[in-house]
Amino acid sequence: MTQAVTLSKKDFEAPLDVKWCPGCGDYSVLATVQRFLPTLGIPKEKFVFISGIGCSSRFPYYMNTYGFHTIHGRAPSVATGVKLVNPDLNVWVITGDGDALSIGGNHILHLLRRNIDVNVLLFNNRIYGLTKGQYSPTSEIGKVTKSSPQGSTDYPINPIKFGIGAHAAFIARTIDTDPKHMAEIFTRASQHKGTSFIEIYQNCVIFNDKSFAPVSDRGSREQNQLHLVNGKPLIFGKERNKGIRFDNFSPKIVEFTAGSEQAALEAGVTVYDSSNESMAAALADLVFPGYPVPMGVFLERPRKSFDELMHNQMAESQKKKPVSADANENLRKLFFSGNTWTVS
Repeated sequence: MTQAVTLSKKDFEAPLDVKWCPGCGDYSVLATVQRFLPTLGIPKEKFVFISGIGCSSRFPYYMNTYGFHTIHGRAPSVATGVKLVNPDLNVWVITGDGDALSIGGNHILHLLRRNIDVNVLLFNNRIYGLTKGQYSPTSEIGKVTKSSPQGSTDYPINPIKFGIGAHAAFIARTIDTDPKHMAEIFTRASQHKGTSFIEIYQNCVIFNDKSFAPVSDRGSREQNQLHLVNGKPLIFGKERNKGIRFDNFSPKIVEFTAGSEQAALEAGVTVYDSSNESMAAALADLVFPGYPVPMGVFLERPRKSFDELMHNQMAESQKKKPVSADANENLRKLFFSGNTWTVS
């Protein structure tokens, strides 16, 4: 067990200039992570940040921790290796909608289904920012970009439903304009044993500015965000007088007496259960402008992590057949046995 230590945000700030575009949502995520990590009481040398390619993937440079800036889409594979060889490390994967869900789709899928004990922060700005504004796997149909001048004809990936389809054990969504909510979600994720998969709505001020404006702006976010609270009815709206009721898995918006949880229940508003995969999938389909956008933990269920199961399996195997003193020599003999030859 690691002895708790006292750190501050400054301890996690690397001595480098942060080079993102002014106004980029990445700044908010970075600052929130640096403020949140000291609350865990873990020495900073126990943290590892691993990224792929994209604007968000500069993240490890700005963290005064260990880190890897890897290749496009392969951060989940590197993170898996890091966690398996050193299970005491606290591993975070930093990725984007293009990096994770396009070239890295096959890699992130297996990380989620295996339930490796790492935390994934997926920055979703619905655009390729680093390569200057092409549409991405999460861009909406009809999105006009440099690579789709007449509008994208691709159906977008829903990251939350992708996580559900991969049987992830912890799936959540937050937004860059709400640092308090981000910190709450990061805390929940860090407490989960296994892969935590967090989609972060993140604004690209240059190539896709205000993509999430209806759910991020101060004047409209209360009306257009649905905060998920386990065991509580699905209430939203500035006056807290609207809710979501599911009739045969079809969502309906209902109104009731403002601010009354009992009135919400009497109106049939659904009570959220964060362990219910079917409910999480139904909520993932709620999109603006027809419905409020859910924020919070969609799914959370206990499940043993792959790394825990693997290390337990290795320990059991070693009990049954302890490693001998001449194991290395036996391994060398194995390598050179059978049909082998030397090329000179």
